[in-house]
Amino acid sequence: MTQVTFKQKPVTLVGNQIQAGDKAPDFQVVANDLSNVSLSDYKGKVKLISVVPSIDTGVCDAQTRRFNEEAASLDNTVVLTISVDLPFAQKRWCAAEGIENVQTLSDHKEVSFGQAYGVLIEELRLLARSVFVVNEQDEVVYAQYVSEVSEHPDYEAALNAVRNN
Repeated sequence: MTQVTFKQKPVTLVGNQIQAGDKAPDFQVVANDLSNVSLSDYKGKVKLISVVPSIDTGVCDAQTRRFNEEAASLDNTVVLTISVDLPFAQKRWCAAEGIENVQTLSDHKEVSFGQAYGVLIEELRLLARSVFVVNEQDEVVYAQYVSEVSEHPDYEAALNAVRNN
């Protein structure tokens, strides 16, 4: 189990951490148009799930931009960025930043994703920075819990997991 810190202070993650080989847990999040979205909505596709504490911070912004740039060249793959930001804020940010290849999803309502994937930070009600790659059969093929929330994930490892799937 990865110990996660936020600004070098240990935090408590709610839920069980998942790893490569696990069946991807289902979740219920909200799209920018306020519709409900779950894992089954992406059946038959590879899912690169980029988890960020808040879209409006520097590292989260950079992480989302990086995966947005790469998304167009990934076959049969959807790139999902999940945070607890409100759908309105996510939509505004994407429009302002020209983000078109990533779908932002909000876990603010039930923190269903955060609990299912073990990334909900109990003390802050934010999601811990992490990246998951889920194959067409909904099996987790890559999972990274970034040990310090303010640091970047391993972009290349995640992208290689998508490409080698």
